Amino acid sequence: MMALHTLLNTYRPRKKPKRVGRGIGSGTGKTAGRGHKGDGSRSGYRRRFGYEGGQVPLYRKLPCRGFTRGKFKDTILVAINLASIEKYFADGEKVNYTSLREKGLVPKGKYGGIKILSFGEIKKKLSIEATRFSKGAEEKLKKSNIPYKVIA
Repeated sequence: MMALHTLLNTYRPRKKPKRVGRGIGSGTGKTAGRGHKGDGSRSGYRRRFGYEGGQVPLYRKLPCRGFTRGKFKDTILVAINLASIEKYFADGEKVNYTSLREKGLVPKGKYGGIKILSFGEIKKKLSIEATRFSKGAEEKLKKSNIPYKVIA
């Protein structure tokens, strides 16, 4: 049986790694291509992205422009269709964040609430609590006399 670890590279020879710091005659002896002194000559050194050797980096020279709506953005809502509620809930049950979470309709994560959408029909007698309802969902719930409540 063939496995990934048994595959061989047959179309080109393996390149030997460069051996540095092996004496003056090797061409890469003494400082081993690291130069003299400074951060780069030390072990464990990793250059920070955008670092310009102490000079004020470009990203600090450029003006701050633009605007982000991140601070003012609306909370993330989980959208649930009426068809999903009809499918997963029985008569007389209460539909809210915790019951939807138990049924696996709300994924893990931080959410600002639930929005009920109008896709599908609902015939069971349930009570629904959600953060928001679409206009179509509200109309369908009123038409079928299902109690619903907007919670903050």
